[in-house]
Amino acid sequence: MTQSAHATHKQPQLLHLVFGGELKDLDSHEFHDLTTLDIVGIFPNYQSAYVAWKGAAQRSVDNALMRYFIVHLHRLLEPKGLSALQKTIPSS
Repeated sequence: MTQSAHATHKQPQLLHLVFGGELKDLDSHEFHDLTTLDIVGIFPNYQSAYVAWKGAAQRSVDNALMRYFIVHLHRLLEPKGLSALQKTIPSS
């Protein structure tokens, strides 16, 4: 195994969900129709989620009520934080 592959293996996954939909109004986060939400995907880090979010947001720029969000799934999966995740990774 190469050194870079080994280093990548040691880093925890910080999953992020990118999704969006049309809001009922601009002053809320309530969606007009939950059945039409656009689930862009789940990404292994914030950087790749941001690229996906930006692309989706730019594609929907003509609809002022359309909003996309990045959800930090890793914070929901491990609410105690990254230090708890790092304890599960064996050191070499």
